[in-house]
Amino acid sequence: MGQHLSSAFAVGEHSLTWWAVSLLVVALSAKITIGFINGYRTRKLMPPHPPGLPLLGNIFQLPQFQWHRFTEWKAQYGDLFSLNFAGTPVIVVNSIEVANDLYDKRSTIYSDRPPFIMAGEILTGGIFIAFSKYGDLWRKLRRAAHEGFNVRACEDYQPLQEKESARLVHHMLEEPQEWDNHLKRSAASTVLCATYGWIPLGKEGDPLVERINELMHRLVRASLPGAYLVEIFPIMKHLPTWMAKWKREGLEWYRKDSVLFKQFLEDVGKKKEEGTISPCFGLTLIEDEKKYALNRLESAWLAGTMFGAGAETTAAALSVFMLAMTLYPETMRKAQAQIDTVVGRDRMPTFADRDNLALYHEIHRWRPVGPMGLPRRTMKDDWYNGYFIPAGTLVIANVWAMNRDPKHFPDFEEFRPERYLDADGQLVDPIAGTHMQGHVTYGFGRRICIGMNLANQALFIDIASLLWAATIEKAIDADGKPIIPSRTDCVDEGLVVRPVPFECVVKPRGGNVMPLVEQTMH
Repeated sequence: MGQHLSSAFAVGEHSLTWWAVSLLVVALSAKITIGFINGYRTRKLMPPHPPGLPLLGNIFQLPQFQWHRFTEWKAQYGDLFSLNFAGTPVIVVNSIEVANDLYDKRSTIYSDRPPFIMAGEILTGGIFIAFSKYGDLWRKLRRAAHEGFNVRACEDYQPLQEKESARLVHHMLEEPQEWDNHLKRSAASTVLCATYGWIPLGKEGDPLVERINELMHRLVRASLPGAYLVEIFPIMKHLPTWMAKWKREGLEWYRKDSVLFKQFLEDVGKKKEEGTISPCFGLTLIEDEKKYALNRLESAWLAGTMFGAGAETTAAALSVFMLAMTLYPETMRKAQAQIDTVVGRDRMPTFADRDNLALYHEIHRWRPVGPMGLPRRTMKDDWYNGYFIPAGTLVIANVWAMNRDPKHFPDFEEFRPERYLDADGQLVDPIAGTHMQGHVTYGFGRRICIGMNLANQALFIDIASLLWAATIEKAIDADGKPIIPSRTDCVDEGLVVRPVPFECVVKPRGGNVMPLVEQTMH
């Protein structure tokens, strides 16, 4: 009897699978056909677009590093062009001016997200701020994050950032060949201290950091076009878990990550009761829980998000700094001379010395670690410069092209921090539409990067401290010739795009450096 039941179930399961595949094929064909018919009517009114395949459009014309293809198309189709992703309309924004017009001046239309079903609903329970729809929950999360990381709030983290920068320098000079790992550890340590009040990480780091980084990579992979069929057929999210392995595994990851983030926040609460917690974002969330109208799970995920998004992006930006200093030694020497004039050689830099160091602006512009932001979605029909942009259109910001616009940066390929300074060496007024940054790497409008202020502080003090303490040079090969790292090759690590690994030499600037560094650490 059991054998017959088993056989019957196997046949039924096979039939169910066959019918499911058949229905998906029919639904896909219908979706593409309807999208093609509707798209044909509106595409004539939309911005210019490259030719594509029948029905499928341009979806198979994009390489791994899509921003390069978008920049090529910008030269042909202009600052705003459209695409067709298998019936879904897409526009690509390629200039700061257009981005300012759409994302900032029309933010009520261009602040929504597409329905990231796997990444935004299943893997993160609908409470991950980066994927949240533009609505009440997003506003509550945004308000809490803004108050925790605005300019004034981030000033509380400056003392810990000064000590962490000294610790970074110490590790870099002790083990210069491990410089990239030191950057990653230091960035993670800073954000953990600011978010949860942790003590600084040792050189070995912490396995929990890798766990959170894996979560962020998992979310980025899940948000890529075509990663999961449920993004094409939203009805699939209602399938029972026994039929959908992807859903079953995604919900299990959400459960595990929720436990981890709630534990982090509970630890902050325990330290608060013991009186052993330093000012941190997690403490703010707990103390003002009623004010923000967030439950404990939402607060836990918000804090975890701030760490996950902040650590890797800061480390990647610092790796761009190392590349720039290796390739542009004269620029490094000029910056060192400026720091020596302001700081001297008897102490390390502090935030009181924060004046006109344009290097970190140029780092973000020259090689943005996020060359494309997460796509937005229009909330209603819109017209712009005579072009129709229908509701539900995906909107992609080509940050790479904007930061290299020859109208604003004529020699965009060169790393030249002085572009941000006037004849007297003072910072010039930033480009309009860049939120006082002089670049657009932090994003636009109401969804501009929440951790921008903390990241800018970290970059300033880390760069100033490294330049004060060390000289960065090209490595030498076995034949005595300098090893020149690639200016352009990069690796996509899911959350960030950073330079490919390269060798360089880090040397102390004088014999009194290490004692002063050790003194600053403690």
